[in-house]
Amino acid sequence: MSWTRVARLLAGLILALAAAAGAQPGVVVVEDWSKHSLGAKGIPDGWSGQNWGSPAYDFTIVDESPTKVLHLKSKNEGSTIAKELKINVKETPILEWRWKVVALPAGGDSRKKATDDQAAQIYVTFPRFPSAVRSRIIGYVWDTTAPEGTIVQSEKTSLVTYVVVRSGTKDLNHWITETRNVYEDYKRIYKEEPGELGAVSISIDSNDTKSYAESYVGAILFKKP
Repeated sequence: MSWTRVARLLAGLILALAAAAGAQPGVVVVEDWSKHSLGAKGIPDGWSGQNWGSPAYDFTIVDESPTKVLHLKSKNEGSTIAKELKINVKETPILEWRWKVVALPAGGDSRKKATDDQAAQIYVTFPRFPSAVRSRIIGYVWDTTAPEGTIVQSEKTSLVTYVVVRSGTKDLNHWITETRNVYEDYKRIYKEEPGELGAVSISIDSNDTKSYAESYVGAILFKKP
């Protein structure tokens, strides 16, 4: 074996060990924004846009030291991005994410179709065929009006059930780390065992209330209890 090949093998081994050392067992990172360029606008690489409405995608990768995050703005419109991935929520049931809301849509209330706007929303999708009528979607939202702990089916689509994680103005302009047991939430809502999770989405909207909303979303991951 040549010394060149030995050197290459050693280099590969070092890289593999470094990757293993950095990996966190039992953690599935959906997004941490670290690979995105500061100032990048619109739909982030690795994510896809929605196929309805007229989204503005007023999204920007910004620096919130010590990490990069996604900055979202919405003026009388709604924008949603999604990332497809497969996650067994029985093995890694804990969804963890960081968010900060700067401006709530005035009068927003997820319980009513006419005011169904939220400044920050994290959705988890469990696809079922045919997906347009049978998929299960849980939306974890920061609502303007609906009380924390509210669990309510969207009046716009029966596919979505909202869980109000945070409500109102008391935590505005503060970074908050949230955790939810998606496995238990799914069983509580649908009275059945969940299948495989197929996508995670981030959304902001203000079109129903014809107002303005602004928020930031940091790292999103799943982990073991």
